[in-house]
Amino acid sequence: MTSELPHWPDGTVAILATGAGAPHAIPVSTIVRAGPRTILLALGRRRESLARLREEPRCALAILAEGDLAVTVHGHAEVVNDLGRVVAVRVDVDEIQDHSRDDFAIEGGVDWRWTDAEAERADAEVRAQLRALVSPQRS
Repeated sequence: MTSELPHWPDGTVAILATGAGAPHAIPVSTIVRAGPRTILLALGRRRESLARLREEPRCALAILAEGDLAVTVHGHAEVVNDLGRVVAVRVDVDEIQDHSRDDFAIEGGVDWRWTDAEAERADAEVRAQLRALVSPQRS
């Protein structure tokens, strides 16, 4: 276990797992560290994951990235802001499981890119909006 969230690069893909029925997991690429034990992410308004979080706020995020970052975060989610086509969701972290080990190394995360310039621009805008929600003393 670790007491604080690590830092990760923009575009890191995490797997968001929700309940409220059978387990449901989706990749998300808008995760922003908002403090030592807080994450912000954006979800589309019609995402099943968003509906599930509204019904049952407990969730988990598995984050793997270059630099030997391998953690699972357990917490509670709450919609905190309307960003237009997406909503900002804050995850208040209850527990951070650090999966790092001396006998393996994470050399890279999910290697992905936008294939549409408008989608890439929109993603950057959403990430900037999430960062604007982070107060300077929390990060």
